[in-house]
Amino acid sequence: MSGIIDFANMIFKPLIDLGAAPMMLIVLTIIALVFRVKFSKALEGGIKLAIALTAISAVIGLLTTAFQDALNAFVKSTGIQLSVTDLGWAPLATITWGSPYTLFFLLVLVIVNIVMILMNKTNTLDVDIFDVWHLAFVGLLAMFFGANLLITTILVIFIGVLKIINSDLMKPTFNDLLNAPASNPMTTTHMNYMMNPIIMVFDKIFDKIFPWLDKYDFDAAALNKKIGFWGSKFAIGIYLGIFIGLLSHQGVKEIFTLSFTAAFCLELFSQIGAWFIAAVEPLSQGITDFANKKLKGRTMNVGLDWPFIAGRAEIWAAANVLAPIMLLEALVLPGNKILPLGGIIAMGVTPALLVVTRGKIIRMIVIGAIELPLFLWAGTLSAPMVTETAKKLGAFPKGLASGTMISHSTMEGPIEKFLAYLVGNASTGEIKFVLYAALALVAYLLIFIWYAKQMKKRNKIYADEAAAKAK
Repeated sequence: MSGIIDFANMIFKPLIDLGAAPMMLIVLTIIALVFRVKFSKALEGGIKLAIALTAISAVIGLLTTAFQDALNAFVKSTGIQLSVTDLGWAPLATITWGSPYTLFFLLVLVIVNIVMILMNKTNTLDVDIFDVWHLAFVGLLAMFFGANLLITTILVIFIGVLKIINSDLMKPTFNDLLNAPASNPMTTTHMNYMMNPIIMVFDKIFDKIFPWLDKYDFDAAALNKKIGFWGSKFAIGIYLGIFIGLLSHQGVKEIFTLSFTAAFCLELFSQIGAWFIAAVEPLSQGITDFANKKLKGRTMNVGLDWPFIAGRAEIWAAANVLAPIMLLEALVLPGNKILPLGGIIAMGVTPALLVVTRGKIIRMIVIGAIELPLFLWAGTLSAPMVTETAKKLGAFPKGLASGTMISHSTMEGPIEKFLAYLVGNASTGEIKFVLYAALALVAYLLIFIWYAKQMKKRNKIYADEAAAKAK
């Protein structure tokens, strides 16, 4: 097994060390060339994807920084005291990629994806290899709590297979949200969307108990058609800036800055979302030609990072409303020890809410508020491992007291972290945890199977509507 780990590190480490944007430039270009895309077109697509990733990261950073300052002021004014510092996702990604096991898990998941394609169990080719760190983190957490490498690898494969299946299930919904044709190849295997089954449970409850609330829903696109400017993306940004500014007792100047920053970011997200589409066009054509020749016309999808859907204003509207809600929940939630700061703009929460509810803002906010405790508890659960690993790798933030614990409040995959905890402890042989882990894994699989059936029903409706339009 150590030989396989060394081999995986030898292949992938130089690529990972380049960073997400250069890595995806190389990966997308090479994959396009494999599918016989002309070199200049393959390189053009890779460069456009790298630019889109860089741009989306810069805009997210701008938005997060602007609102985090205001929310920090809110924290100071209330005197909140919680013991785990929320650093956001970047330090945790650094820590995870610092482990040799992460590259081993990457190699395993690449093989799993290829096998599933050859066995016709998926139509998705996952090219977003950087974000495998979310699932690798789950594996490292299981090992921290006592699992050996074999059991951990089985857990990673189990979740990885479901992630790939989920990417196929979500594809028609992405087409709908993007107003894109069926030929659009973009989907994602991001860990964000493994919250979909839990969210759908609450969405179905919403259907039964509170369907009347939908008539009050704040749908940005529909509202924009009715009232023009007042429903536009930048108008929503201004509303959100005023809301957060007033909540955090900002001055008039600061409120204007927040409002204009949010407005700018929401508008720019739409533009950058179009860049993702342009970036994968050469690969899409290459895959189509390959499928027609080799796979009897089989349609193939491309698994990208989640921000290709970031142009939907609902993601940011829900995230900014959920930010103060999360702060309030952190104060009173039993068992929580993390103060949400670095992850306060909850990108680990809202994309899945968008997919399941299809942009119904009220549902996104209500269900999001219900599920936020899962993220806070998962962040608290992960803190000992994150803190210990950061110190071993020399990645512990300077300026923090040595006794401080660190984590991330809205990191993707909270349910999977609880599974890692149970599987890790079950591996020690304690009967109680063996039982808990078995029940949890069965429940996790059964809920996913139920969710898959619901998505297939939705996808049939999409297909029927498309067939009706074609007549």
